Parts: sequence; C-alpha cells; structure tokens
Amino acid sequence: MYKETPSSHPSYIGAGTICLGALLLWSLGPIFIKYLAGSLDSWTQNALRYSVAFLFWLPYLLLCIRKKRFDTDIMRKAVAPSIANVLLQSCWAATFYYMNPAFAVLLTKTSVLWIVGFSLVLLPQERRLLRRKRLWLCLVLCITGVMGVMWAKEDFSASGSLFGVALALSAAFFWGLYTVSIRIAFRDTNSLLGFSIVSLYTSIGLWLAALCVGEIAACLHIGWRVWGLLILSAATSIALAHACYYAAIKRLGATIPALVILVQPFLVLLMSRLFFDEHLNILQLFFGIILISGAALTIWVQKDLSDRA
Repeated sequence: MYKETPSSHPSYIGAGTICLGALLLWSLGPIFIKYLAGSLDSWTQNALRYSVAFLFWLPYLLLCIRKKRFDTDIMRKAVAPSIANVLLQSCWAATFYYMNPAFAVLLTKTSVLWIVGFSLVLLPQERRLLRRKRLWLCLVLCITGVMGVMWAKEDFSASGSLFGVALALSAAFFWGLYTVSIRIAFRDTNSLLGFSIVSLYTSIGLWLAALCVGEIAACLHIGWRVWGLLILSAATSIALAHACYYAAIKRLGATIPALVILVQPFLVLLMSRLFFDEHLNILQLFFGIILISGAALTIWVQKDLSDRA
C-alpha cells in the first residue's frame, strides 16, 4: 500500500468516526459468516460475498479507467496480493464453521507476528526493528497471549477445535503475507484502486475454488432473507469496511486505525454473545488482553521506528 499521510488539518472527530466505523463494519463480518454457515458452505459463501464486494467497487474502477487514472501495470502488481488474499479468505471464512467468532478473531490477531516477520525478510528498511528490545518484549507478550488463550479453552483438545485453531492461525499467517505484499505492490498506488483490482482477482480465485470443492447449487435454494444478509455482509464488512479503513489512514496515519482495529475481538464477543451465546472465560480474557497488548505495542514500535527514519 502506498504511504498515506494524515491531512494537514484533519477533522479528528470525523476521522475518529470513520475509524470506529471501520472497526464496527469489520466486526460484523465474523457474525455474518457464522450465521450464513447454516445455509452455505464456506467456499460458496466466500465466492458470493467477494463478488458482491467487487461489484460494489466496479463503478469506481470504471471511473478511474475513464479518467485515465488507471495504470495497466497495476494489474500485474495485484497478482501476488490477490493470491495471498484468496488463501486468507479461504481460511478465514472456514474458521467460523468450526468455532465461535470471538475466540477465532482473537487468534487471528497473531497476524502481527507474521507481519513483522515478513517485513523483516522482504523490507530491508524494517530490519532495524531487530535491534529494538521492545520488539522482543512485544513478541513474547503475543506468543504468551495466544498460547494462554488456547490453553484456557475447555474443549481445546476436541478435533473440531483443533482444526478450527489451525484454520485461524493459518488465516493469521496469510493476513501477514497479504498485508506486506499490499505494502510492496501498492506503495505508489491509490489504495482503493488497488483493492478494487484485488477484489476482482480474489473473486475469480474464490469462484475457481468453489467450483472445485464447493456446493454452488445450494445458492439456488436459499431464500431472499439469506440473499439479503449475504449482500449486506459483503457491502458492509468487505467493501465499506475497506473504504472506511483507508479513509481513516489518510486522515490519521496508519498507526491509530491499526490500534483501534485491535479492539475487534472484544466487540465481536459482545455481538457473538448476543447471537450465539458465546462466552470467554476469565483466563481467556486475561490472556486475550495480553495478546492484544503485545500486538498494540508492536505497532507502536514500528511507528516509532518510522518516525525516526
């Protein structure tokens, strides 16, 4: 993603509202996916939701092409992030078929470990982080948090739970890969234009997967209510969520929105408790806070390094 800097005279109330909007919209995603799991397999649901998100941004893409803001080279640059995103979305959606939303989202916050790891390998300017003692403290907190969250889960040894955990941790891995590949591919490109291309490629990849292993015919038998929820979920938790997040980054810089999004597991927990009667025990909440604290400090260390660059 290209480097976006805060506006010179931002409206912090408006920017903060947009940032909270991104948090809310992204938090709705796991709830929608879990609910729709009763009607569609994860592959078909993925393909349909991302197709709706692409159609949402299609007018913007066509406008960019018409006004000659479109560089054909972006089509090539979008390939690597799109492959990572197909793998990410495949693991992400499938996770909620095996476990409740809040626990799954909490585990996916380990993506910060992979983001740091891939950044150190692929971005030479980030390697100065290795000299920061605070980074190693952050990583210890993250690892302690995620191990504690899993250890405190009562039915962790159940086969369904183990497979769900594997999917959640895989989604975190691919999220790290996706994030860093986006930074590399679109560093000098409008991020929304980049996402519109990625959403096109991702839709194609997810449809290929659905054709191979999904049950596409099921979408012909779902009612209008399920279709409405599916379209609403794609428009809000994919298309609009990305728009709000990018807008918040433009007005506030990258760090504050990233820190705000870390609250997502606890907001998801509130909604999941209402819809699915999900509860995290005291130990899980304790280790969850340690995990989120480690992730937040890691983001802060990266910001401090960028400020001194």
